Amino acid sequence: MEENKTAEDRRTVPVSSISPENAELEWTEVSREHLVEDEWIDFRKSVYRFPDGSVFGPYYSYSRKDYVVIVPVDEKGRLICVRQFRQGIGRVTVEFPAGGIERSDGKEYRAGENTGTATEDTLEAAKRELIEETGYTSDEWIPLITIPSNATMADNYAHVLLAQNCRRICGQALDDTEFLEAEIYEKREIEAMIKDGSFAQAVHVMAWYMAKEKLRKVSL
Repeated sequence: MEENKTAEDRRTVPVSSISPENAELEWTEVSREHLVEDEWIDFRKSVYRFPDGSVFGPYYSYSRKDYVVIVPVDEKGRLICVRQFRQGIGRVTVEFPAGGIERSDGKEYRAGENTGTATEDTLEAAKRELIEETGYTSDEWIPLITIPSNATMADNYAHVLLAQNCRRICGQALDDTEFLEAEIYEKREIEAMIKDGSFAQAVHVMAWYMAKEKLRKVSL
C-alpha cells in the first residue's frame, strides 16, 4: 500500500480476469478514490465499466476486516448471547458473540491482505471472542459457513461457527469500547426475538437457523 495517500488519490485498477460464464455480467473497476482511509476503515468511491462498454459511477464501498460469529450452546442446550447498543440503528439489540479477526498490522480493514499481512486463525479468534465477551469456552466447534457480510458494499467475510457444550470459566474481559451484557436464552426466546425485531443482526439470524439445522441433524 502506498504511503501518505490522501482522499484525492485516484488510481486505475487493473482489469481482473473474467470467467467465461460470467463475461456478460461482470463489471470492471476502472478507477477508485479513497475518501477515508485510516486505521478503522477504507471507504471508497469507484467508477465501473459495464459489460456493454458503458462507464458509470460513483459506486461506494468500504473495506473492513473479516470477523467471526459464534452460536454458543451451553451444557443445558441454552443459547449464550450478548446485549449491546448498535449505533447503525440507534438501539440496543440481542445477538451472538462476535468480533474481528485480528491482523498483524493492527488495521480494521482487509485492504492489503494479499501483501503478506498475517491474520489470526479463525477458530482461535472465535475462542478468544467467546471468552472475552461471555467468559465461556467450548471444546466442540463446528464451522457453519463463511459468507460475505454485505456483498453490495463491503469486501469482508463473516465466519460463522457453532460452539457446543459451552461452560463458564471466567468473567468477561471487554475492550475499552465494549459495553455489553452476556445473557442466557432458551431456543424459543431466540425465535421470538427474531420475530419481534430485537434480535436484529442479519448475519446472526442466518447463523441461528444454520445452527438450528445442524443441531437437529446431530441429535438424530
